[in-house]
Amino acid sequence: MSPFLRNLAILAAVALVIVLLNLEVALATVGTLLRLAFFIAIAVVAYFFWRDFGRREIETWSRRGAWVFYSAIVLAVLDIAWWLFGHPGGRDALVFFVVAAASIYAAIRTWRDQRTLV
Repeated sequence: MSPFLRNLAILAAVALVIVLLNLEVALATVGTLLRLAFFIAIAVVAYFFWRDFGRREIETWSRRGAWVFYSAIVLAVLDIAWWLFGHPGGRDALVFFVVAAASIYAAIRTWRDQRTLV
């Protein structure tokens, strides 16, 4: 038996067990917990990156530049959390992409401006 067919049979067996034992709610709960764990893992990695590299550089910036940069980052994090837990579609998805683009633009523009001034 080829590995593809074997893996497909395992997947079919797992799906059959989920349907027969009525475990859809448990599966949805596990999916939500995994989504939350993924979001927390991204936040921890971003924090460690900021602690090791960004904090010393951002302390040399003007107050306005640091405030705009941190506000853009917080807005982007809230936007990503809304995407992960809200499942937006249609106009809400468009709003997600517009807000994400605006916050990324503000953060990058502020970072570049502060690096050229220092």
